Amino acid sequence: MPGHVHDAMSTVVLTIGPAHTLRQAAQLMSARRVGAAVVLDPDTSGVGILTERDILNSLGAGQDPDLERADDHTTTDVVFATPSWSLDKAAQAMTRGGFRHLIVLDEREPVGVVSVRDIVRSWSAPDVPDEPEGPEPSGVRPLRVGSAS
Repeated sequence: MPGHVHDAMSTVVLTIGPAHTLRQAAQLMSARRVGAAVVLDPDTSGVGILTERDILNSLGAGQDPDLERADDHTTTDVVFATPSWSLDKAAQAMTRGGFRHLIVLDEREPVGVVSVRDIVRSWSAPDVPDEPEGPEPSGVRPLRVGSAS
């Protein structure tokens, strides 16, 4: 499938520091509508990533998001992509590594983030409608949350 990382990546890169709390990180991620934040540590010149899953795992473990710091939940063993990578290469790296986001570096600087969702959107045919056209198949009813069936 054609395409390169630069075609699919988000250039909205949320960067936070290692001292941000998980609540602060979650609020910033929510406001920017992104699923990951690049964590830049000025003391070590290190680059890591904090994802929505990292925050969810912390909350699921009963940790306090106002006390937990980003650096305690940041993945620092990061696989980086370049804008010129093929989307196939990016998808393979994600599959092998078991993660859903890649930080995109150009000249050692974060210039974007590419996610599984970005790749799927890029690979999807542009002329496929979001909703199926025509009548619903026999026996299929819309799901209504909270209603008695």
